[in-house]
Amino acid sequence: MKYTQLGTTDVQVSAISFGCASIGNLFRETTDADAHAVLDAAWANGIRYFDTAPHYGRGLSETRLGQFLSTKDRADFVISTKVGRVLSPGTQLAEADGYINPLPNDVRYDYSGDGIEASLESSLERLQTTRVEIAYVHDIGVFTHGPANDQHMEAFLGSGYERLVRLKEKGRIGAFGLGVNENEICLEVMKHGPIDVILLAGRLTLLDRTAEEALVPLCVKTNTSLVLGGVLNSGILATGAIEGATFNYEPAPAEILEQVKALDTRAQQLGMPLATAALLYAKSHPMSASVLIGTAKASTLVRNVAALSETVPEGFAAAFDL
Repeated sequence: MKYTQLGTTDVQVSAISFGCASIGNLFRETTDADAHAVLDAAWANGIRYFDTAPHYGRGLSETRLGQFLSTKDRADFVISTKVGRVLSPGTQLAEADGYINPLPNDVRYDYSGDGIEASLESSLERLQTTRVEIAYVHDIGVFTHGPANDQHMEAFLGSGYERLVRLKEKGRIGAFGLGVNENEICLEVMKHGPIDVILLAGRLTLLDRTAEEALVPLCVKTNTSLVLGGVLNSGILATGAIEGATFNYEPAPAEILEQVKALDTRAQQLGMPLATAALLYAKSHPMSASVLIGTAKASTLVRNVAALSETVPEGFAAAFDL
């Protein structure tokens, strides 16, 4: 599998990466055995970059990933986790933030230096490691926080950013950046100081290319890498423009459905399913350091890896304006 260096760091990530939200019981409960099976399938298919977060099942995803990777040579894989949410022992809930039967932890947002370091240290314990290659500042921005984001940005720019610089200097992390769903917060943070990488969900896809207007040129200028997540735009590029299709985790509006129908027609003309076209678009984009795919099913993982391994057909770039 191809590897890409992140920014100016020593961190290299596999071209396909595994997103571990689903093994934190996102929307449906997954057994420990099934979580292990899908991680094993990812490993068997050459994936060596795994992304997780405290948010995913309130620590469950990190715990399961740490157990799986504990049997592997630490030099053979890359982990990214996220900071900005701090967990503490709490009440067992049947569901929290879309995660079924998460671990019994309470959560609070804290983007300050102390909050970021506390978040990282507890993640390292769950992951059974002494360092992670990448720390992403998770979900900072108006998309998640609305008007409350001003106070979070004050905390992050006041002490959080500098703490990540120091953690990188100490070798606790190899790179840092943002794990977000919006372009605007990336542009705002990058005015403050350099970051190594952005895990950008849903904004540089076959359907939504809003990152190309301002963010992609800035990333090129500053040598900031992009890991592409949400490349199926929360499902609509997998299902097509069917009734109930979701875009940005909500029912897709009429204009989005029409765009997807047009993309589906182009994909069919090239002899491929729309989902395959979406995956290949993400892989083929010149800014793509890694394409993040996530599922709780080993069979789905294998299918998506196979799609990403297909040869990009002649005419693909012209059909989809790559």
